[in-house]
Amino acid sequence: MISIEPNAISPLKLQAYLQAAVAPRPIAFASTISAEGVPNLSPFSFFNVFSSNPPILVFSPARRVRDNTTKHTLENVQSVEEVVINVVHYPIVQQASLSSTEYPEGVNEFVKAGLTMLPSDIVKPFRVAESPVQFECRVNQVIALGERGGAGNLVICEVLKLHIREDVVDASGNIDQHKIDLVSRLGGNWYSRSNQGLFEVPKPLATLGVGVDSIPRHIRESEVFDGNDMGILGNVESLPTRAEIDNFVNGNFAVKAVLSADDRVKQHMMAKEMIAAGDPLSAWKVLLAKES
Repeated sequence: MISIEPNAISPLKLQAYLQAAVAPRPIAFASTISAEGVPNLSPFSFFNVFSSNPPILVFSPARRVRDNTTKHTLENVQSVEEVVINVVHYPIVQQASLSSTEYPEGVNEFVKAGLTMLPSDIVKPFRVAESPVQFECRVNQVIALGERGGAGNLVICEVLKLHIREDVVDASGNIDQHKIDLVSRLGGNWYSRSNQGLFEVPKPLATLGVGVDSIPRHIRESEVFDGNDMGILGNVESLPTRAEIDNFVNGNFAVKAVLSADDRVKQHMMAKEMIAAGDPLSAWKVLLAKES
């Protein structure tokens, strides 16, 4: 048995132990808005339901361990005491992960992640249209748990209205756990899918992904790709150059054959296979090969 006193290890190491051991954790996809009206969207796995009467959800945007700075979500709920907590299911997990990228203040993560801003009925922050359940909340209290890097801030939210998509409800009117297909966080890059088990989503925090808004419209609107494909494509740090694309195409007979057929669906299908194989850069090269 390894026995550790928290003060004997670095905060980063302690955080890794806590996140790996206290899991799986549900994900609060928190939509907030600044005092200036700028939307913000970010996922938090320090989250759960704590009361049903009144209906209370609590999530914690912790201070960053590495530099002790605070997140835009925390700053927003302190100035505009409202939040929408959207649940994350498998079809949007890649986009939710992409939204956690630390884009500069003022950047709209809805746009970067390729998600739809849906007006709320009661509160100012927008809902995520693609989320199967959305909770419009009033922020009753924010409790700071410390002032050092890694310290949490409990955002106590009272649910004012909830929205449930009909396609995740069973014949009895209850949420069907198979249909909703929720995901949760574990340690490192690991996630858990309610229906199938463990999988990985690489963290985007070290780089700034180009965002779904950088993907050409005909690709975003293609019936071949889903939201997770868009999230993976949007998470690359930079797009390949024309020289890189040409070298890739000229050295790959199968790619040249698909491109010469001038069939956009086949082109997109090949790119989708590359995304599934964990090679989004090659997928980008295929997708941009015929762009001017």
